[in-house]
Amino acid sequence: MKIVTWNINGVRARIGNLLHWLTESAPDIVCLQEIKSADDQFPRLEIEALGYNVETLGQKGFNGVAILSKLPFDEVNRGLPGDDADDHARFIEGVFSTDKGALRVVSLYLPNGNPVGTEKFPYKLGWMQRLERWAAQRLELEEPLVLAGDYNVIPEPIDARFPENWVTDALFQPETRQAFRRLENLGFTEALRATTDAAGVYTFWDYQAGAWQKNNGIRIDHLMLSPEAANRLASASVEKHVRAWEKPSDHVPTAIELSLQAA
Repeated sequence: MKIVTWNINGVRARIGNLLHWLTESAPDIVCLQEIKSADDQFPRLEIEALGYNVETLGQKGFNGVAILSKLPFDEVNRGLPGDDADDHARFIEGVFSTDKGALRVVSLYLPNGNPVGTEKFPYKLGWMQRLERWAAQRLELEEPLVLAGDYNVIPEPIDARFPENWVTDALFQPETRQAFRRLENLGFTEALRATTDAAGVYTFWDYQAGAWQKNNGIRIDHLMLSPEAANRLASASVEKHVRAWEKPSDHVPTAIELSLQAA
């Protein structure tokens, strides 16, 4: 079963790329972030025509997450618990039936947190604390669980072409990286680093200053696996070529294969 996360950076602006990629890559489940679309404006008909079920948590103009799945949804949960005042569309969970029981997949879009000296950085850290609490509870179910999304976290210096350029950025702050590590310490496996320790593996290239052409990238899109999911990890990869397409997102799809089949 192929599960992919992709910050699409505006689903209506990239619908041509998305449909082409869905046909080319043939994922079973796709977690999209930054759809930047209200639910009623999401281009679901075109996606459903390719055989996908669609669930969204949209927001006009910014944020927004979605899950596209060839498997039917058994359950959908929207919004990260823990702060009733938080109206950002950043979290959606889908539950599916497989030959090994339930599979839970989350599409999440963590706050950027910049500038560090503003209220945006504490909001980022608070969101990560809420995610940690929620994830700890979900682990008690002892089910395959995939937390897939744009984490806005550069975990290690190896995950940036020029880490020295990020030392004042919220994505690379010690508190940010520690929060990400606490998630791992709960028992989650970071899928790509479970399969390679290679440098130069990135998922984001800024639109500015020729970052793509110079391969000045960072790795901020991650798939975190519960033990039950990690035990079935067959591969992890970054579909880097998509960044070279016309009108690309600044992120590219990051994929895993799990040894699971639909029920």
